[in-house]
Amino acid sequence: MADIKPLRAWRYNEDLSKNIEELTSPLFDVVSEKQRKALYQNPYNSIHLSVPATDHPADHAASLLATWKKEGIIKQDNKPGIYVYYQYYRLPGSSEEFCRKGFICNIRIHDWSEKIILRHENTIPKSVNDRIEILKKTKLNVSATYGLYTDTTYELEPYLDAAILQPIYETEDYQGVRDVLAVITDVEIIQKFITLLKIKTIILADGHHRYEGSLVHKQRQEKLNPDHTGEEGYNFHLMYLTNTEDGNMRILPTHRLLKNLNGLNEKALIEKFEKNFIVKKIEEASTLNEIIIGKKWAFGIVLPQGAYKVRLKPEAFPKLRWPFPSEVKSLDLTVMHYFIIEKILGIPGKEQRQSDNILFERNFIECLEKVHAGDVQLAIITNEVTIEEVKSVCASGYTMPQKSTYFYPKVICGLLFSSIED
Repeated sequence: MADIKPLRAWRYNEDLSKNIEELTSPLFDVVSEKQRKALYQNPYNSIHLSVPATDHPADHAASLLATWKKEGIIKQDNKPGIYVYYQYYRLPGSSEEFCRKGFICNIRIHDWSEKIILRHENTIPKSVNDRIEILKKTKLNVSATYGLYTDTTYELEPYLDAAILQPIYETEDYQGVRDVLAVITDVEIIQKFITLLKIKTIILADGHHRYEGSLVHKQRQEKLNPDHTGEEGYNFHLMYLTNTEDGNMRILPTHRLLKNLNGLNEKALIEKFEKNFIVKKIEEASTLNEIIIGKKWAFGIVLPQGAYKVRLKPEAFPKLRWPFPSEVKSLDLTVMHYFIIEKILGIPGKEQRQSDNILFERNFIECLEKVHAGDVQLAIITNEVTIEEVKSVCASGYTMPQKSTYFYPKVICGLLFSSIED
């Protein structure tokens, strides 16, 4: 099962880390163009390793890393440890503070077929190739992917809570989240983490492209190394792990935006919906996300001239012909991609992953504004996926539709780095 190890992390030197908030950055796949431009102004920001702003990003990152090591910009910790990582946050419209508790470690890389690390999303080849090149040239995991394990006894939480009382860093990130990092170096306590995880499978929640990049790199290195033992650094990957039973974890919805559709007529569109959906016109589009919340197979449709709540008729569900198991078929997102995007809007399922007509937006207000500004033709507002649905799909061996989950808060880059040369 899961095989984890402590690591001697590379971290910014003591002088620089006094202002750690100036060195952290969003993950490569969520950082906006505006954020990038601002972060690039700091020559030591971690974005220069994760998303280099050059024509040859992998070579640039490798050269920069060598310089940072030589000049002592980053230094390696003396002792191996498990790094405790807490994220304190609030959701919009709520004063309640949540704390997602977890820890960062190295984890042995397994092929998907081994069913030790389980995925719930497919990857896009170009994004995987980008990650492979940077890993190949730098031999560095710049940021931790996010994995989930299940422990109903909460065996590790007391050790996490004790360690976080002596933080290495405490900062507020770009999400408004308070990030706190600490470390456990006690050998006996670390062994408890290793022992518990040995009986667990891991659900990969976030970072499918980075993990698959590590997997491909490991497979290539294994073929090149006649003395391969399985203990080389390239067999391991940096991961942040949290307990699925922690009630402080959130999965936010990702809405769909559609553009450049030919012959889109609101009256004709609603008539198509009425064949398989119960349709209700909504006076205030700004209430759609609240109206559909918790209702199975219910969606909000935002058009320039009106907003609608649509809900699939139960008797229509058997018409869903995609060859998926029930765990995948019954998802709101599968219903949306089949009945709305394929059958009503005319984009075949096999083309949807690469379609330029489909955009993804996590911010509900942004969806409304983009429709009303004419940037897109319509928005499909959806509910969040539950952790139980994620578990169920992973156990089935299948994956969810693209951009199904948005685990919040996002892990940030720059608190520590992990070398696969060590």
